[in-house]
Amino acid sequence: MSFVRLMTGDIKPEQMGFTYSHEHIVCRPGHWMERGDMDLILDDVHKGEEEVLAAKKCGVDTIVDATAIDYGRDPQAVYDISVSTGMQIIGTAGFNKGFLWDAKMPGRDCTYNDWIEKSSEKELTDFVIKEVTEGMQGTKIKGGQVKFGTGYNSISPLEIKTIRAVCRAHLATGAPIHSHTEAGTMALEQMQYLKEEGVNLHHVSFGHMDRNPDSYMHLKVADTGAFLCFDGIAKVKYNPESIRIQCILELVKRGYQRQILVSGDTARRSYYHSYSYAVGLPYIKKTWVPRLIEEAENRGINGEKLIEDIFINNPKECFTFKKVN
Repeated sequence: MSFVRLMTGDIKPEQMGFTYSHEHIVCRPGHWMERGDMDLILDDVHKGEEEVLAAKKCGVDTIVDATAIDYGRDPQAVYDISVSTGMQIIGTAGFNKGFLWDAKMPGRDCTYNDWIEKSSEKELTDFVIKEVTEGMQGTKIKGGQVKFGTGYNSISPLEIKTIRAVCRAHLATGAPIHSHTEAGTMALEQMQYLKEEGVNLHHVSFGHMDRNPDSYMHLKVADTGAFLCFDGIAKVKYNPESIRIQCILELVKRGYQRQILVSGDTARRSYYHSYSYAVGLPYIKKTWVPRLIEEAENRGINGEKLIEDIFINNPKECFTFKKVN
């Protein structure tokens, strides 16, 4: 039986509805807390609840919270927000990227780097499997996807270790895989390790593709059957929306409409309306979607069908647990 695993329990894929594929709701990343960068710390549960409720009211049905344990994940707080707002939320098992592992583990006199270095691949695999099948951080709240990440233009030995552990957890559980690519780099290089572990790349979504607006690279990723997540919507400091939309429509033109995901990766206070009066979570649904429809129609593409695929059909396929053995 196919299912999607929410923090509040399993549902049928058809129940997902309109989905944001990569967000952060509550997170206290130790790396940034130790450096005093408050913009990257989303620690006010009430403000998180306010923002999620605003997204729910404008028509968002499901949010994928991509916060892993080493990015200051708080599964209980996000679960409570899901219950209070009625928003369906998918939690994330696994890991983020290497440079954040220098932060101290809560309640322990060691860093995540120490933990990953000292643990065997089997121990890390078992840890991720437990997060999916039993619960995250001592709760009964289960992860609905497994995640790994790599740094900017680099893949460290410890990151390779977590990639292999996440792949093996996927093969054991059927949980979808999400890849963090720093500034959109190293997606093709990551694939070497996924292929070595026997992963079907259609079960993988690669994040931050719009941070590297290189359509040649995007097409190479799409050729493998993987999903491409354009999750920097509203972040004009990186690229204007015209660039993101151009890359998305190029994929559509080449026949890859059913492999595109979109979200905001809203992981800063300065992106949230509830913290700083920024455009916040409703922006994609209320403002960006109409623009994409208009630009698609201007190029002879059915805009409404494109939106249905990006926000409903593609997430339904991407985030469904797959029988892989």
